[in-house]
Amino acid sequence: MAKIALGNSREILQRDFVDALVVEFICTYLFVFVGVGAVMATDKESGGSLVNLFFVGLAHALVVAVTVSAGLAISGGHINPAVTLGLAMGGHCSIIRLVLYWIDQLIASSLACLCLYYMTGGLTTPAITLGSGVGYLQGLLMEIVLTFSLLFTVYATMVDPKKGSLDGNGPILVGFVVGANILAGGAFSGASMNPARSFGPALVSWDWTDQWVYWVGPLIGGGLAGFVYENFFIVRTHQTLPRDDENY
Repeated sequence: MAKIALGNSREILQRDFVDALVVEFICTYLFVFVGVGAVMATDKESGGSLVNLFFVGLAHALVVAVTVSAGLAISGGHINPAVTLGLAMGGHCSIIRLVLYWIDQLIASSLACLCLYYMTGGLTTPAITLGSGVGYLQGLLMEIVLTFSLLFTVYATMVDPKKGSLDGNGPILVGFVVGANILAGGAFSGASMNPARSFGPALVSWDWTDQWVYWVGPLIGGGLAGFVYENFFIVRTHQTLPRDDENY
């Protein structure tokens, strides 16, 4: 059974932790900037809804692959509170780091959307909302399933010691699953999978419609995936502790 690490105040003062916060901020900013910018571009230009959905899915897939790769060595390239929670549920991220990462990600998302609003001459930063005819429970379940698949992929391709030939390809594969999930669920729940991705546009446009769905759903899906994968699929070998008489 994986143990959740609480962390301590000394962790905050370490140089690598400060670096991680800076990189996580930059990567989340870039992710939201490109993702929301792609949606704004499709709203501005005419085109069929399926073409728009494909464009948005492709943009998110590419930017996720790049930003996760960019931040992987320093911050882990989470860019998503649900990913941070999922890793914490498996003992791969302390609670202190989780809280500060969440603050970092939300500020970065908000700033990215503010910049987009200014740079585009005041175009609306569209908040993610449920599709026509989709109820709260349906949207919630969709976000849980989509985020579960995202975190399951993160664990399988980047965390699991048995990833084998997938080693090094994790960010690209995570980008693929994000793009695929948007194509599959975008028309129904908006396929956010990321509370930070939903928070920034909602704040700037001040449209909080269905916002709770994009917190509860991804956090449940991400946390559940981290708990399940870590405790049921990751096999960790345990070495016997040395005995006192072996030291003499």
